[in-house]
Amino acid sequence: MRGRPLLYTSYEGDQALLNTWTKKTVFGLMMLLLILLPLGVVPGFTWAASNSWMLVFSQVSIFLIAALGLNLLTGLAGQVSLGHAFFMGVGAYTAAILGGPEGPLWGLGLPIWVWLPAAGMVAALVGVAIAPTSFRVRGLYLAIVTLGLVFIGEHLFRNFDFISGGSQSGRAFPPFEFKFWKEETPLVDFSTDGSWFGVELSSQAKTFYLMLTIAVVAGLVAKNIQRTRAGRAFQSIRDRDVAAEITGVDEFRYKTLAFALSSFFAGVSGALFASFVGRTIPEAFGLALSIEIIAIVLIGGAGVVSGMALGSLFVIVLPLLVLNFTEWLTTVAKTGDGIAQSIADFVVATSSFDPGLISSIPGVSPGLNVFQVNQVLYGLLIIGFIIFEPLGLFGIWIRIRNYWKGWPFTY
Repeated sequence: MRGRPLLYTSYEGDQALLNTWTKKTVFGLMMLLLILLPLGVVPGFTWAASNSWMLVFSQVSIFLIAALGLNLLTGLAGQVSLGHAFFMGVGAYTAAILGGPEGPLWGLGLPIWVWLPAAGMVAALVGVAIAPTSFRVRGLYLAIVTLGLVFIGEHLFRNFDFISGGSQSGRAFPPFEFKFWKEETPLVDFSTDGSWFGVELSSQAKTFYLMLTIAVVAGLVAKNIQRTRAGRAFQSIRDRDVAAEITGVDEFRYKTLAFALSSFFAGVSGALFASFVGRTIPEAFGLALSIEIIAIVLIGGAGVVSGMALGSLFVIVLPLLVLNFTEWLTTVAKTGDGIAQSIADFVVATSSFDPGLISSIPGVSPGLNVFQVNQVLYGLLIIGFIIFEPLGLFGIWIRIRNYWKGWPFTY
């Protein structure tokens, strides 16, 4: 209602996907921006049309799908899980078996419309098999159980070398191309440069559009799940599982459903991630990947779909910013002068005898390398957000929005 944006006269209006005109406008503008981004026609964002940034944004979309799955399980249903990388690995190697080329390793060469949904469904079945443990153990104990899945999965992936290719060479995963079955020429090939509707696009831009489409569909599905009876049951279990069971919520059923849905999202994300990288070793689906997905959920804001988008963008772009900042400090340390050079020389190690905090040289050297710095930052950010802002980046946005709406009254 005009002038009363938070006045709802029906339950349907209150529970709508975009229940205010502001949300509808922002969502529409964001989608328009993302669609035009690869074309390089958005003022101020022409730099984002480069192939390197297209790869970054594609990776953001892939990790967003995984984070949406973990958000359903942890943020919505309250079940702690450290094993998301295991389910991503299950999805990846399901895709490899069904979509990979026929040869020394298992592969049936089936099209993407077969191997991508199948990756999610197989991971969901494994999630259903694991789900009964969540009914027997809770909290820290459940976290340890799911953590064990990562180590078990890594061991299995490494030793089933007829599927994974082993830990030394890994295997090639199916490319992003759409076929009706096994014909030689694909109907749509996302892995080569070409023209779409009269517009020349690089393979990176085509891949970005594919990842964006799947991520948007996944986001809409996740948002709709929150509005269903199952979504409300998840939240009641999260808030107080004993009270939820007393009021008639079938705890076992809905915990199993939460694991299945979360694993489905993880399986799809794992299949996309492996195909995006092209050639992956089993160790890629280890504990570090699980921590990265957890960082997205906690930094973005657990329980909120838009928070997953913010967290994915932040966590994926952060290593790139750290790398660029380290390279800039290295340049200052070598060619600068005065106080700036002294500070840069203290922060980065430019030689094997330089005791800097961050190492900019390859191999074993003093200080932390860029990967280790990112791990430290993830840990510090998780601790900081849990203590000071449990709602993550979404909570910061809520504070800014409320301050703006209440200005000049700050109370």
